[in-house]
Amino acid sequence: MSPEEYVQQKAAASGSSFYYAFLFLPRERRAAITAFYAFCREIDDIVDEVTDPGVAHTKLAWWQAEVLKSYAGSPTHPVMKALMPLAPGYQIEARHLQAVIEGCQMDLTQNRYLDFPNLKTYCHLVAGIVGEVAAHIFGQTEEATTTYAHKLGLAFQMTNIIRDVGEDALRGRIYLPVNELQQFDVKAHEILKRQYSDRFTALMKFQTDRTLALYDEALDLLPEADRRSQKPGLMMASIYRTLLREIAADGYQVLHQRVSLTPLRKFWLAWKTQAFGRI
Repeated sequence: MSPEEYVQQKAAASGSSFYYAFLFLPRERRAAITAFYAFCREIDDIVDEVTDPGVAHTKLAWWQAEVLKSYAGSPTHPVMKALMPLAPGYQIEARHLQAVIEGCQMDLTQNRYLDFPNLKTYCHLVAGIVGEVAAHIFGQTEEATTTYAHKLGLAFQMTNIIRDVGEDALRGRIYLPVNELQQFDVKAHEILKRQYSDRFTALMKFQTDRTLALYDEALDLLPEADRRSQKPGLMMASIYRTLLREIAADGYQVLHQRVSLTPLRKFWLAWKTQAFGRI
């Protein structure tokens, strides 16, 4: 299997909403975002699938070294072999990849966040930086588009957190800020035991309303000159924002299930954004 085939398989197998946005890109840009996304999946999978924290730390340290070797001209992993020929043309720097690794390292040492500013620091590493890289690959021309990309990345990650409350609880993690749990009188043990309540519903509505506002803020920050090039990001925003509204319409039943959209619906939302340029 070639490095290009490997990253394609890795991206497609994830079933992520992001994959549907990649389909509409020109070939080389699609190759770059697919390789970068495959890198992110490799790192994220270590945290989610490796049960021994010591082994996970070792694997992430290996990736840190692999990034350094790759930028020095000696990649060994198929993902890095696929990514490195494309990285210079799309301003994908070693610091971007190391930031993603750093964010995932936080998952091994921290399973609570005291407040939203602290949570935003984590989100910046695992999602804001990803948005920054993606914006360059998509064809960013305006500097202000980076600010849009960071804000949109935060909205995406908050959507993931809302969707995955139950799954994260099974791993002993609660990403919802501690002071906001206290604000709505939701106990950590209730989430870890996946117990619903009116208090939990109110907490989740608060999280959802803030995240929907983040999407609006991000879209307002996108310069008009880059709106066409950033269509893939807008496709993802359409899919993720629709998912968030589905979660709300379902009464925030996220503790015992992972709410998702069908592949056909994701493709339809992506195509509609591609065709009309708005979400």
